[in-house]
Amino acid sequence: MGKSGKRLKFEEAMTRLDAIVEAMEAGEIGVEESIAKYEEAMGLAAHCRRILDEAEQRIQKIQLDAIGKPQLVPFEPPPEAATGNEEDEAPAEDET
Repeated sequence: MGKSGKRLKFEEAMTRLDAIVEAMEAGEIGVEESIAKYEEAMGLAAHCRRILDEAEQRIQKIQLDAIGKPQLVPFEPPPEAATGNEEDEAPAEDET
């Protein structure tokens, strides 16, 4: 993953992943290097996914119920944040 023996932070892994994607999309690297970069990118993506999963588990552990007692509650983003941008959604079909 680039840093031997040192765990990459989420932001570092995402920056590296973005750089790999940009290089591949721009055609800056050859086929063999593209395959190696793809493998690296898949490892980075899995690493980021693990970090996010761990963060979600931590959030679940620290939520409290109404009387202040800790309670496991799955994290669910607010409805407006679930898609990120409602303008990207397809318009509803006309039922006429």
